[in-house]
Amino acid sequence: MKTMLLTVVLGIAVTAVGQNPAQPAQTQPAAPAGQAQTPAPAGQAQPAAQPAAPQNAAPVIKDPAEYNAYVAAVQQKDNNAKISGLEAFITQYPNSVMKNQATELLMTAYQQAGNNKKTMDTAVKLVQADPCNVRALTLLAFYDRALAQNGDPNAAQLLTDGKKYGQEGLDCLPKVTDPDIAKMKDQMAANFNAAIGMKALQDKDNATAAKDLRAAVDSSPDTQKDFGLVYPLALAYLGETPPDYQNGIWFAARAAALAPDAAKPQIEKYARSQYVKFHSADDGWADVLAAAKAGGPQVAIKPAPTPAEQAHKMVQETTPDKMDFATWEFVLTNGAQEDQDAVWNAIKGKPVQMNGTIISTEAEQFMIAGSSDDIDAKKADITLKFEEKVPVKMIPKDGASFDFQGEPASYTPNPFMMVMEKGQLLRQKPAAPAKKPPVHHKAAAQ
Repeated sequence: MKTMLLTVVLGIAVTAVGQNPAQPAQTQPAAPAGQAQTPAPAGQAQPAAQPAAPQNAAPVIKDPAEYNAYVAAVQQKDNNAKISGLEAFITQYPNSVMKNQATELLMTAYQQAGNNKKTMDTAVKLVQADPCNVRALTLLAFYDRALAQNGDPNAAQLLTDGKKYGQEGLDCLPKVTDPDIAKMKDQMAANFNAAIGMKALQDKDNATAAKDLRAAVDSSPDTQKDFGLVYPLALAYLGETPPDYQNGIWFAARAAALAPDAAKPQIEKYARSQYVKFHSADDGWADVLAAAKAGGPQVAIKPAPTPAEQAHKMVQETTPDKMDFATWEFVLTNGAQEDQDAVWNAIKGKPVQMNGTIISTEAEQFMIAGSSDDIDAKKADITLKFEEKVPVKMIPKDGASFDFQGEPASYTPNPFMMVMEKGQLLRQKPAAPAKKPPVHHKAAAQ
């Protein structure tokens, strides 16, 4: 996975330990009086008398052979030769004061050679010897996460290890004093947070995943966002209880913009479906997607209209005499008083022919389900009253579908019940019952 974070990780390792490896000091034993001092190794200046080493001084190699072996290894121009030299040095001098430095250089050489396994194995050894080596921790946290996301069969364990190294890295960063590493603290912290966040996502701890992945994503410029982090961040937000649609939809749209070409249609379809789920329609989606593709600041996602807003729109778009019964029910249940009055005043006392399902019957009154939702729920929403008793042989059985006429006389909004008077049984079947519009409740503030 070639990502922005990989570039950062490479930069940390190469810049910090690859270009100018630290040269250990070398001491020479003092020569006896009247005897010439032992010459320095070839190419080295004759050392002056060595004063006591100051505190925090560079490590000192006292053995000339050890010194020469180290310098010969780190100065190799060919990467394979450098690997061989460093491996030989560490094997020959396992107790060298430069062992950790040599191991760090070996880790970088393996990384430059593209040998992920050897890079990680060497990094593990380095962390065992130097628990707060943040360069090694950075590489381990990154590789464990990246390999897991790339479908490694051992993904679960890799994410567990990545979280461990990520937490250790975050704990060690405040202790860093090396100025070169200090410049990379933010990028390192982002890498550590990414590893912790991906493990939390695997564990379905979506709140933690959202927090840590957001920290990782926010650390990079908009033009360098990593799809491998942005998409999991969207999933974390949308997986919260309740879902954080504002952030989740935005980062899903950003992920659609950043996705590889082959994955773009699928990711965009998912992002749009979440937008429709929250907003109740796709109007405005094109603007959100365009903003996400432009890489600009996060935009607000407009929530679904409230039931009252939906009812008002129905009244504006359709006259009451053209509405079906389910729409009447929706407006009279959810609409503002003004909208309820507009519908009710238009239909009150007017003959209405429709189809319904019998819930229960009496000689002078039928309880009827008129909308398809209430039919499915076996719930009456109409009380049909007759001026005369209906002959027993003409009374439909409970659950039967039948055609009737009545005049709306009164209603109660919650629970909804419309009373129709002057009921009549019809032989000709009117239109089938209409389905009530879905009720979209205002989303909780995110």
